[in-house]
Amino acid sequence: MATNLAIDNTLINEALKLGGFKTKKDTVNTALREFINRRKQLEIIELFGKLDPDPEYDYKKGRQQ
Repeated sequence: MATNLAIDNTLINEALKLGGFKTKKDTVNTALREFINRRKQLEIIELFGKLDPDPEYDYKKGRQQ
């Protein structure tokens, strides 16, 4: 899907250099993936302490695998 975007050249060039990417497309795609992953991580962190543990779960058995 072709999309025209007005991206700040300073930001894209810095990201390109820091990431070691060869193209702006690779830079933007990686940045979007990292953004999505970070947001998903934040959603998971918000769940900590809100879910009841499974009383049947045997954590010692899980260590042996």
